[in-house]
Amino acid sequence: MAIKVEPKPMPAVAGQDSVTLQDHSTGKKLDLPLLTPSVGPKVIDIRKLYSGLGYFTFDPGYTATGSCDSKITYIDGDQGVLLYRGYPIEELAEHSDFMETAYLLLYGELPTAQQKNDFTRSITYHTMVHEQLTTFYRGFRRDAHPMAVMCGVVGALSAFYHDSTDISDPHQRLVASYRLIAKMPTIAAMAFKYSLGQPFVYPRNELGYAENFLRMAFAVPAEDYKGSAVLAKAMDRIFILHADHEQNASTSTVRLAGSSGANPFACIAAGIASLWGPAHGGANEAVLKMLYEIGDKKRIPEFIKRAKDKDDPFRLMGFGHRVYKNYDPRAKVMQRTCREVLDELGVHDDPILALAMELERIALSDEYFIERKLYPNVDFYSGIILKAMGFPTSMFTVLFAIARTVGWVAQWNEMIEDPDQKIGRPRQLYTGAPRRPYVALDKRR
Repeated sequence: MAIKVEPKPMPAVAGQDSVTLQDHSTGKKLDLPLLTPSVGPKVIDIRKLYSGLGYFTFDPGYTATGSCDSKITYIDGDQGVLLYRGYPIEELAEHSDFMETAYLLLYGELPTAQQKNDFTRSITYHTMVHEQLTTFYRGFRRDAHPMAVMCGVVGALSAFYHDSTDISDPHQRLVASYRLIAKMPTIAAMAFKYSLGQPFVYPRNELGYAENFLRMAFAVPAEDYKGSAVLAKAMDRIFILHADHEQNASTSTVRLAGSSGANPFACIAAGIASLWGPAHGGANEAVLKMLYEIGDKKRIPEFIKRAKDKDDPFRLMGFGHRVYKNYDPRAKVMQRTCREVLDELGVHDDPILALAMELERIALSDEYFIERKLYPNVDFYSGIILKAMGFPTSMFTVLFAIARTVGWVAQWNEMIEDPDQKIGRPRQLYTGAPRRPYVALDKRR
């Protein structure tokens, strides 16, 4: 059987083209609509493929399959472009702040001054968590990974906030969205404090989003906490850069869980679980583990050589990207932020950070990496920044989850409001045994 694809005008729908598929074994033909996005390549609508020709597509990893239409985030990996609602990530990181970016992702437009004030106030007054939730942490082992704690606690929010789990009620969806964005830094800081054996620190309403989180993470009752405007700005920028990234694994997980009608807290907990993987949110943690494995600047050439050897399983973590075949636009911003943080903290003599800077220098000047466009990505720099700030590697993905929550919430809301939304049900290419009769036990050989 062969299928022939022929682009042609589609007169049935004004202004829309189609492609024709022809099954040469049966002679059947099928016109499939060719959809035109506001930006990016055209998309073949294959929803009628199975009913029309009796076939469906096979696309492991969904590398060439769109699961939904969305107005939130656009990525052009070849050109190194990332847009939130049409705004370049570089401009938002330079001129905006996380609360304004969160509003943009949720509502589609940048807020007016009054809208931003109202939104920020609403988020601020949702940052405290139910007091009984604090006892929930004590059920975890002291050495539990903070992401394991996050999965459990966020999933348990539906047991504490029954008044915002009805997804058919727009007001309840709004309340749940605000609660998740507001409480995630508090929940994350509590997970960090629990791992250290330190008392929980309550949020302060006069502080900004990132500044509040840093205080909850690093303040102790025994002395006054002195925050740094540079570190707060760096953390705010990290949150902006990680707020959304189109239909990645964790976002797709949130949408898939949400398609069943699950409550928003369960959906976000599912996203956290997906984010935990080392190939996704755990990549910056993997960068630090790699740097510790290298250990010394003198050994960098050895590991560069290993990275070039296709028969060696070693890979340089933090270089290249699944989507970006050019420089990761977030990495450019993060590189500058990294320098600012290191200058503020004066930690240039840290051997691991010095090793990272030398590895960056070599990789950016090595023809092997340049030809393959294996540039340092956002995970490379964020890992360095977070280590310099004093976060252990186990907290790196937790911080990613704080930032990504607003993207998950925006994507979840968009899916719920989509009239074409259906419960997710991927197909499969079955390669197991064909139908066969049951054989009695005494007759089996």
